[in-house]
Amino acid sequence: MTVAQSGSPVVVVISADVEWEVARPRLIDRFGAADAAPTPYGAVMVGAAETAAGGVPLRFTHGGWGKIDAAASAQHAIDRWAPSLLVNLGTCGGFEGAIERGTVILVTRTLVYDIVEQMSDPAAALAHYAVDLDLSWLKTPYPLPVQPGLLLSADRDLVVDEVSELRRRFGAVAGDWESGAIAHVAARNGTRCLILRGVTDLVGPGGGEAYDGTLTFFRERADVMMARLLASLPEWLAASL
Repeated sequence: MTVAQSGSPVVVVISADVEWEVARPRLIDRFGAADAAPTPYGAVMVGAAETAAGGVPLRFTHGGWGKIDAAASAQHAIDRWAPSLLVNLGTCGGFEGAIERGTVILVTRTLVYDIVEQMSDPAAALAHYAVDLDLSWLKTPYPLPVQPGLLLSADRDLVVDEVSELRRRFGAVAGDWESGAIAHVAARNGTRCLILRGVTDLVGPGGGEAYDGTLTFFRERADVMMARLLASLPEWLAASL
């Protein structure tokens, strides 16, 4: 059954404040989205997407940044709308030398890496929140060139001195703040989840491209990446079995 045939809306969570700000005009223009009653975590806009499989009702919600709001807003969305699919569109920081800026990551696994367990098994603590996303329902070829793989999450920007160890320890190439929490909540509820994150900036030995204290670089790159992701959204919806 496609999302168009399910009758339930698709909920699209956009997490960070900057991501939501640059996405909002496109939600209006592309999906006819209009303001609805807000949630405790941010604005909600109601729209629709026309796909080859039919019209899909959409709820766009600003989920908020960080794991706490990401988890809470994802659960709120599931409880309120019982979506046929929970989509998270957003950005991430890439590891310099491991991935190119502008790459779209199709997240197949999430791992929350800022858990420090010293009383029992640290590996078990990490495994508790790790999620392998079942994407067997997605048709191929995918609407965009993507790099499927792991995305790390933590309540912190990538720390320059930690990047090489994160790459060695987990085989990771990028990280964000929210994906791990969203995937965990979706899995606990048995809700299909699609996470697409575009690499806006790179972090390496020389520092972070977006670490300028102004958000200017990040905002410019986020605008580009959110435009690409939103333009492809109807095709991703049509690619659902």
